Amino acid sequence: EHKALLDRIEARYGVDRHILVAIWGMESSYGEVLSNPKIVKSVVRSLATLAWGDPRRAKFGRQQLIAALKIVERGDISIRGLTGSWAGAMGHTQFIPTTYQAYAVDFDGDGRRDMWNTPVDALASAANYLNKSGWNAGKSWGYEVVLPQGFDYRLVDKEATHTLAEWERLGVRRARGEAYPRPGDKAVLVAPAGASGPAFLMLRNHFVIRRYNNATAYALGVGYLADRLRGGNAFVQAWPTADRPLSRDEMAELQEHLARVGLYEGAIDGKIGPQSRAAIRAFQSGRGLVADGFAGVRLLETIRSA
Repeated sequence: EHKALLDRIEARYGVDRHILVAIWGMESSYGEVLSNPKIVKSVVRSLATLAWGDPRRAKFGRQQLIAALKIVERGDISIRGLTGSWAGAMGHTQFIPTTYQAYAVDFDGDGRRDMWNTPVDALASAANYLNKSGWNAGKSWGYEVVLPQGFDYRLVDKEATHTLAEWERLGVRRARGEAYPRPGDKAVLVAPAGASGPAFLMLRNHFVIRRYNNATAYALGVGYLADRLRGGNAFVQAWPTADRPLSRDEMAELQEHLARVGLYEGAIDGKIGPQSRAAIRAFQSGRGLVADGFAGVRLLETIRSA
C-alpha cells in the first residue's frame, strides 16, 4: 500500500524503509492505537498535568507543553486534534513536541506537518530524524553472533568498541556463519539476556535508533522486526524465558546483598550499571558460575540462599 511513499522517503533521506515501518509498528501498531481512547489523550492536558503535578517530570512537562502550544499556533493541528500519550508522544510515529519542532516535515506539501491523520508526514519525519541523527545508509543495525567457550564477558560493555575484524579474531562469529560484509565497521558487543540468550554486535545504526528511544530492547526490537519484514530469519539462539530480568526493587535488593558481602560499594538505587555488573561478575566467579553480569531472578535467588 505504501510502496510509492516509502520509495520517495528512502530516496530523500537514505533511511531503510523496513526500519521506518518497524518503528511505525512499534510506536503505534501502524496507527491502530491512535483511535484507542484509553491510550490517546489531550496532549495539552497530559503535559500540563506533568508540569504541575509531577515534581520529577515538571521541567519536562513545562518544556513539552510550550512546544505543543507552538504546534497549534503554527496551524499544524487543532487543539482538539493535538492528541497523544500520557507523556505527550504524538501521532503515528510518536514524536514528543520538542522532537516534532526540530524534525517534523511537511512531506505531502499541504502546508501542515500532520503526524496524526495520515502516516505520510509521520514516516518522513521519522526518516528525517534518523538521517539527522547520523543514519548510515545501506548498512545494518547489527548482527546476531555466537561467542566462543570461556568468553570473557567483561568485553560485553557499551564502552568496548572494536572493529568487526577484531571481534572475529576474539572468536565472535555471526550466528549463521556468514562473513562480516565490512570488517572495518566498529561495533559494540551486547548480551541482553546474559550467557543463556543471544548476543549481538551492534553497529552505529543501532545507536541512531536509540536516539528515538534510548533502550537496548527497543532498538533491538526495531532492528529485528525490520529484518523479518525484509524476509530475514528468526534469531538462531532462542530468548530465555525461565530467567527473567529483575524489577527495580529486586535490583536494589540484589545491590544490598552484594554490598553485605563486600562486593559492592555504590548506591542502592536499583540501577544496574558498570559497578553493579562488576560486583555481580565477582559473585558469579566466586560461585563457579558464568560471569556474564546478568541481573536475573536466578542470580537473586542464588545470592539470597548464599
